Amino acid sequence: MAGEAGVAAGMPTVEPSWQDEIYDLLRRSGVTQFAYVPDAGHRVLIDRSLADPAVQSIALTTEEEGVALLAGADLGGARGVLLMQSSGVGNCVNMLSLIKGARFPFLTLVSMRGEFGEGNPWQFPMGQAVQPVLEAMGVICLRAERSEEVAPAVAAALTMVFQSGQAVAVLLTQKLIGAKPF
Repeated sequence: MAGEAGVAAGMPTVEPSWQDEIYDLLRRSGVTQFAYVPDAGHRVLIDRSLADPAVQSIALTTEEEGVALLAGADLGGARGVLLMQSSGVGNCVNMLSLIKGARFPFLTLVSMRGEFGEGNPWQFPMGQAVQPVLEAMGVICLRAERSEEVAPAVAAALTMVFQSGQAVAVLLTQKLIGAKPF
């Protein structure tokens, strides 16, 4: 109805972005802890979490702090998500062993680099290693390449993580988020 009123008034309607869909899905699923290292690929999620008084949005110094933060969230009865870029996965390798040892649910959304259209040669090694590294550490990887794949992938991950206690990474590919020009 509001969209119709906007059109009638000559204002364009704005469809929610896939990033907004992810945020709303995370919140409906009870996620209240958002751990992140600043990243343009997660800007909408970070900005919305910072603006939401019902959640804790925690800026990290390094990505592995996010693994420990999610362990603590689970111990405190909260649900969390770690938002990171693919290069941050390399920083987490040792801490990922905590997931199996401590048996806590783990959800991460990874904005990928070193893929489709990448112009920075330094991003390729870790970008290509993300999925094999995560899988070697027992983290299930789901990939989203198109906007219509994101919400189903995140919904599946939420079920796998919070109902089955699994560790899951949703890899948001460079085809989806776009290649950076540098």
